[in-house]
Amino acid sequence: MTDQTGMDRMPATWEDVKRIGLELPEVEVGTWYGGPALKVRGKGFCRLRDDEQDIVLMVDMLEREALMQSEPEMFHITPHYQDYPAMLVRLATVDPEMLREQMIESWLRKAPKRLAQSYLDDADG
Repeated sequence: MTDQTGMDRMPATWEDVKRIGLELPEVEVGTWYGGPALKVRGKGFCRLRDDEQDIVLMVDMLEREALMQSEPEMFHITPHYQDYPAMLVRLATVDPEMLREQMIESWLRKAPKRLAQSYLDDADG
């Protein structure tokens, strides 16, 4: 696969997803809806789908629409997720920085408020 700079890059893997997720505070690897997942204090924020081609992340509904319109090869949903604040991310096409950004956003949506604020404060300082 070729990225925007014309350089070849490998598709993201579940191992890449776990590595990024485990950089965030209090993340553990577990299961969620029967599949491999990342959780913060027991709450799932990222799950590998059964097809192992996509991950599920939590997202703001308006942001989801904007992302799906601007990057349809990376972001999509199925009818199952239509009314739920989640988005599917194609591991084969997602840019590493975009993956990290969206995983942090998903983590922030599920992390307890104080933990999330502490993370944001540390990131700013």
